[in-house]
Amino acid sequence: MSKKITIFDSTLRDGAQAEGISFSVEDKIKVVKVLDEFGISYIEAGNPGSNPKDLEFFKGIKDVELKNSKIVAFGSTRRRGIKPEEDDNVKALLSSDVDTMAIFGKSWDFHVTDIIHAELEENLEMISDTISYLKSKGKTVIFDAEHFFDGYKNNPEYALRTLEAAASAGADCLALCDTNGGCFPDEIAEISKLVCSRFDIEIGIHCHNDCGMAVANAVVAVEAGVTHVQGTFVGFGERCGNTMLSTVIGALQAKRGYECVKNENLKMLMQTSFKIAEIANYKLFKSAPFVGRSAFAHKGGMHIDGVCKSPKSFEHIDPETVGNERKFLTSEVAGKSTIISMVQKIAPDIDKNSPETALVIQKLKELEFNGYQFEGADGGFELLVRKTLGKYKPFFELVHFKVIGEQPYDDESASAVVKIIVDGKAEITAAEGDGPVNALDKALRKALEVFYPSLKEAHLTDYKVRVLDSKTATASKVRVLIESSDETDTWTTVGVSKDIIEASWIALVDSIEYKLIKDLEKKYKTFL
Repeated sequence: MSKKITIFDSTLRDGAQAEGISFSVEDKIKVVKVLDEFGISYIEAGNPGSNPKDLEFFKGIKDVELKNSKIVAFGSTRRRGIKPEEDDNVKALLSSDVDTMAIFGKSWDFHVTDIIHAELEENLEMISDTISYLKSKGKTVIFDAEHFFDGYKNNPEYALRTLEAAASAGADCLALCDTNGGCFPDEIAEISKLVCSRFDIEIGIHCHNDCGMAVANAVVAVEAGVTHVQGTFVGFGERCGNTMLSTVIGALQAKRGYECVKNENLKMLMQTSFKIAEIANYKLFKSAPFVGRSAFAHKGGMHIDGVCKSPKSFEHIDPETVGNERKFLTSEVAGKSTIISMVQKIAPDIDKNSPETALVIQKLKELEFNGYQFEGADGGFELLVRKTLGKYKPFFELVHFKVIGEQPYDDESASAVVKIIVDGKAEITAAEGDGPVNALDKALRKALEVFYPSLKEAHLTDYKVRVLDSKTATASKVRVLIESSDETDTWTTVGVSKDIIEASWIALVDSIEYKLIKDLEKKYKTFL
């Protein structure tokens, strides 16, 4: 029987402290629902004593029925010189009306004496009093031993006494924190093993990524006996971020046989990562282990040949285990084995010796000679295959578009007018935007959403322009790459022209049509 690991997600608390991350109350509730659906044990949702937004969240979450997760309120031990019941922070924790509390306290003697200016014994009383009081109220208490590893290296006896104070007061879990993110795996493993041998309650690990070690440190801690792992699902957090839980879950469950979530839920790992990144407006790294778009991407030569013969030759797990998929990157130097894997997704009856395969390769080489690049444009390449094989029908017809720029420049310095026809019905719309491409994008979507409401789910996440031949100056060809996302998928399309607006239009249209094709496929599968 696999060993159970408790996963504690702090995306909404520690993750919200990352630069550029800001959750509304509605965002936080959406994240809770996504994590609950995946099967996360604990969701640390914020500090009800720190701001009105978190107070509002704890009121709103009471109406949300959760299947798997417990909501956790976060706060500190009582302040110096007062009782827990008189401490405003402790009062706020209880006002959250949740059953589980994460309480942090100082485990580094330096922090006790030089940061909060307390006596060492007084700090132990602050830990003990706070936990005892919350336990008397019937709460589950997780003690976050802040700076534990730095504290242990500086004064091991005192660091362990802080854990003893928490355990004696009734704490349900002791979480060892590498708050500065400066420890190495050998240190984490040795100290975690010692703590696990000393205490007969659940021991947790909470790491930061300041040395790029957070995931490795969490994994070695588990192998040393820890059974509770804290982090943020896609890794963002203060400074360099927190332990990336999607990587830890993938590593522990798919590689080591631990159970972090129900086995049938592991296939939701990638989808869950993308949903959280989407809500946070955070760009998930393509190379993110297990869940990144490039995690199982192969390009040319021996790797593709090897994977085609036996996937384990260049893949450490089956991509489907974590809900990802294998991807062969396409280019003008790609062999038939690369192209055929893409073609067969659309036309399974075609093999590498079929004339259609040669036709696709010929078209690919022609387009890349003219400046197109499909290695980073998976959506654009799929549309190329469909058009070449006669398996493409446009979703709309362009009558005309007009783009007007304005000076002086401001936030809406351009406007666009678009006229399209869908099934014989014409639609004319106009929009203002931050530059001509943004205005054109808004106008086109506005027109098409009348016929295809699902386009409201999709939006541009990246826009790149590259000049292909700088020798011809302003007459140079440009290549535009557009990355788009919806709640479950990300795709990239490409356009090339001497006119940047036309190149952008080509990529925009392909992006929208790719989305509509995928929606149609999902609808057809559901019908079947």
